[in-house]
Amino acid sequence: MILAMKIYVLVLDDVFDTGLSTVLDTFGIANELGGMGEGHSSRFDVKLLAVRKQIRTSHGFIVPVVSAAGMERPDVVLVPAMGAKMPDQVRSALQRKEVADLCKLLHGWSGEGTTIAAACTGTFILAKSGLLDGHAATTSWWLAPLFRELFPKVKLDESHMLVNSGNRVTAGAALGHLDLALWLVRSISPALAATAARYLIIEPRHSQAAFIIPDHLAHTDPVVERFEQWARGKLAEGFSLSEAASATGTSERTLARRLQAVLGKTPLSYFQDLRVERAVHLLQTSNASVEQIASQVGYADGVTLRTLLRRKIGRGVRELRSRQ
Repeated sequence: MILAMKIYVLVLDDVFDTGLSTVLDTFGIANELGGMGEGHSSRFDVKLLAVRKQIRTSHGFIVPVVSAAGMERPDVVLVPAMGAKMPDQVRSALQRKEVADLCKLLHGWSGEGTTIAAACTGTFILAKSGLLDGHAATTSWWLAPLFRELFPKVKLDESHMLVNSGNRVTAGAALGHLDLALWLVRSISPALAATAARYLIIEPRHSQAAFIIPDHLAHTDPVVERFEQWARGKLAEGFSLSEAASATGTSERTLARRLQAVLGKTPLSYFQDLRVERAVHLLQTSNASVEQIASQVGYADGVTLRTLLRRKIGRGVRELRSRQ
């Protein structure tokens, strides 16, 4: 039995090299491995499409593409990341006519039932098309504030590595391309996806939370910055919304509204994220016991901290310390 999936990888000029090569290599390996079994193989028919005649990667390599005009409906369209990685670059790239043309194609194929997928900054293109309005999605964690600003109708949760909402699938930062490609392989054959992941030496990554360093988030809101500064000095003492509002020079309601608008979190939730960040740092850079670290970040005991780490980032103390 042969299971086939027709996939269009829709690329823009200045496409992110790693993202493009990652998805192509993953499907290529899956095809090779799928052909090794007896009586069963999986085939991923992958074509590189573009709305321009010539495409170069962000490193200047020419990408051989087929014109997207008039192509029949595929099973999946996958949009890899743009070369733009920082907020101003992404904002500028989204104004290109090429992006508008691509969005029209995505709308047409989606309306015919095609699954539309994107990773990293490619998620901004999918959002710009309007296809994510009202849907859950993820994106590159450091670009989450910009994403919320540009696309307030999208239900963004950047802590997830991959989000499937209807026939729209989004993946997180950089190597989220790999998670996305393996997810598509898994939809054909879970066993093949597991084998491909072993060949690629890839461990499961269900969350971006372990990689999110809150003070590197791309925001410039002074209230949020003052809150973060206050919070980092209070991790061991505990959270007080009234004290936080006073320290930031605003009301409790305004503080909560600003945090929600910029980071998509409540003040308490962000405070807890900072506690987790600090705990992970101490686990990986010190020999302090779990009980000692729990005390330093404001938890009553090590059991509470262990439970929180497992719930928040999907990893235990032993796993985190093994990465030292």
